[in-house]
Amino acid sequence: MDGMKPPRVRIAPSPTGDPHVGTAYIGLFNYVFARKHGGAFIVRIEDTDRARSTEGSEEAIFAALRWLGLEWDEGPDIGGPFGPYRQSERGPIYSEHVDLLLATGKAYRCFATKEELEAMRETQKAEQRPTAYDGRYRDYDRAQAEARARAGEPHVVRLKVPRDGETVFQDGLRGEVRFENRLIDDAVIMKSDGFPTYHLANVVDDHLMGITHVIRGEEWITSTPKHILLYDAFGWTPPEFYHLGLLRNADRSKLSKRRNPVSIDHYRELGILPQTFLNFLATLGFSIADDRDRFTLDEMIEKFDWSRVSVGGPVFDGRKLEAFNGDDIRGLSLDEFVEQLQSRVLAPARLRELAALVHERINRLDDFVPYASFFFGGALDYTPVLAKFSIKKRTRAEVLDVLTEFMQGIERDPDARGFTAEGLERFSRTFCEQTGWKTRDIFGLLRVVVTGRTAAPGLFETMAAVGKDRVRLRIRDALRVISELPEEAPAVAAPPQPAKPKKDKKDKKKKDRRPPEAPSRGAEQPVSQDKSSET
Repeated sequence: MDGMKPPRVRIAPSPTGDPHVGTAYIGLFNYVFARKHGGAFIVRIEDTDRARSTEGSEEAIFAALRWLGLEWDEGPDIGGPFGPYRQSERGPIYSEHVDLLLATGKAYRCFATKEELEAMRETQKAEQRPTAYDGRYRDYDRAQAEARARAGEPHVVRLKVPRDGETVFQDGLRGEVRFENRLIDDAVIMKSDGFPTYHLANVVDDHLMGITHVIRGEEWITSTPKHILLYDAFGWTPPEFYHLGLLRNADRSKLSKRRNPVSIDHYRELGILPQTFLNFLATLGFSIADDRDRFTLDEMIEKFDWSRVSVGGPVFDGRKLEAFNGDDIRGLSLDEFVEQLQSRVLAPARLRELAALVHERINRLDDFVPYASFFFGGALDYTPVLAKFSIKKRTRAEVLDVLTEFMQGIERDPDARGFTAEGLERFSRTFCEQTGWKTRDIFGLLRVVVTGRTAAPGLFETMAAVGKDRVRLRIRDALRVISELPEEAPAVAAPPQPAKPKKDKKDKKKKDRRPPEAPSRGAEQPVSQDKSSET
């Protein structure tokens, strides 16, 4: 493509709901191709389907594209030399071109009613023939058709497709594509309400706006012969066509909101970073030279070539997107991370301090508030976590004693009194040595007491951020909850069982299905805890 004139490309979304992931995917490749070759990227709104158009959808499309950084050169909101850029505002242009096709015999008026068309389809089904319009008005007298139209009789206008031969086009990604004309029906190009169909509006707009390359999804391949025939009917040269692979679910079905969220706004609200979203979409159909899966938009533009674009059905994997996003969040500086969070936090006074603690631990920006919720407020609900929590070989009484000792220690120990992360860690490690407790057991217990969770940011940084008063309050609450646990509560584990006798070699592969012995009613019960690793 060296030496090519600057291309003009477009996306033409319909304002029929939330902006779709597919719009971003197709928009990305159009944008990158235009920028690679110094061309123009155009946004055109295809709003001829008035029944499905919804208020606010157009603005949502613009906002989503701008969030992604896919800025356009011409469009409904910024204008341009080939406007209007909304199809609903181009009615006279379409009518003029339909009249031209009628006058040259390349199109005809069809007065078939809905009832006639339904009866025709039923007959075709009964005869096991393909269901398609049978051309009953194809050779209808033109003068009579015009008279009926002037009288206001409802009708549509259809393209007169040749009955023989083939329609052939060259796809820039797929090579030569051929369709037999006898299998192409006479497509409706103007509806009975006077609005054009997608086929006519698409071709007329692309030609008048100077579109040189049509880059769209593979679902439009079967419509392309109709578009080629329309170009031929008008005597125009068609643009070049590139049909990208269709985004798919993990089971290879077409991406749909029943299986995956398909709204760009959904991922924006989750806290997916825009640069991550673009990078992820790019990897679904593009391979950069060194096979990296992480690259910037500028790098994609620099390396872009159609030979690097795949037409295989790309799988949209939301889990992979979140993993990408987690990597990119951790790659932000703390200042950049705080900036991303500011619009999501109502009380940002301590935002930087808390952001530093969770920066390495979240995959989505919307994870921040629930992840950091234990920093705020006082009492925690320990019931869910205690149901999964156990410390081996420690009784409830021992847990209560060690928590009490720890609370007393942070009041009198010089290291702990300042309540800094460094001081608390020194005190806690010394405390473990003096009491004979394993650090992982004490640290895991403290994590549950301070956060109500078994997984949290660094223990001592968290304690310092929560503050001495709230840590003491939570230790007291935990002491009360643990002491009040019923003996049969799920949070209370049975005492350690004696070692099982060695099995005979013949029984090695058999599972011992004997139920464990029930604990005696009067025995001390160890407090439950998971196997928390040392922080």
